[in-house]
Amino acid sequence: MTKTELRIAYRIKRRNVTEEQLENYSLQIANQLLQLDIWNFSFYHLFLTITEQHEVNTDYILNILSGKDKNIVLSKSDFKTGLLKHFLLTDNTTIKKNKYNIPEPVDGIEITNDKIEVVFVPLLAFDKNGNRVGYGKGFYDTFLASCKPETIKIGLSFFEAETRIISDIFEGDIALDYCVTPTEIYRF
Repeated sequence: MTKTELRIAYRIKRRNVTEEQLENYSLQIANQLLQLDIWNFSFYHLFLTITEQHEVNTDYILNILSGKDKNIVLSKSDFKTGLLKHFLLTDNTTIKKNKYNIPEPVDGIEITNDKIEVVFVPLLAFDKNGNRVGYGKGFYDTFLASCKPETIKIGLSFFEAETRIISDIFEGDIALDYCVTPTEIYRF
C-alpha cells in the first residue's frame, strides 16, 4: 500500500481499538522496551499521547524514564516552519494542548538535537524495512535528519509491520532502528 492508503487504513484500525485494549497494548509496548539495550543514555525524546488520535499511551514510558532518572525531552510543533523545538521536562514544565490537540511544553529549557540520543517515534504504520508512515507533515523526518547519525530511533505501534510501503517513499524519509509492538520487537 502507499502511504496515503496506509494513513487511511491505520486511522480506522486505531479507532477500532477499545480504551481497554489501548491501555493493555501500551503497557505491553513499554514492557517490550525494557528488553532493548537502550537504557544507558542520558537524553530521551518522547512524544506525548494525542488521545484523540488513539495513539500509544506514552505515560508508561514516561514512568520508566523517570524511574531511571533520565533526561526527558518533549517537543513543541511550529506549524509555520514545520520544525520541532525541544524542551527538557522538569517539575516546572507546563503542558498545554495546541489547536491540533498535541500536548506540548509551553516553554522551558531548550535542548538541541545533537544532545538527543534516543527518540521514541509516533507513527501510524511501518514496514519490515523500518520505513514508517506518520501523519504526513514531515515534522519527524526533518527532526530525525538533524539528529546525530547514531541517535536511536524507535517506533511504537499497536500493529505489526506491513511487508512493504510502496511508491511514495522519499529520499528524505528517515528509517527506524527499531519498532516495538505489544508482541514483537522489530530490528532494522
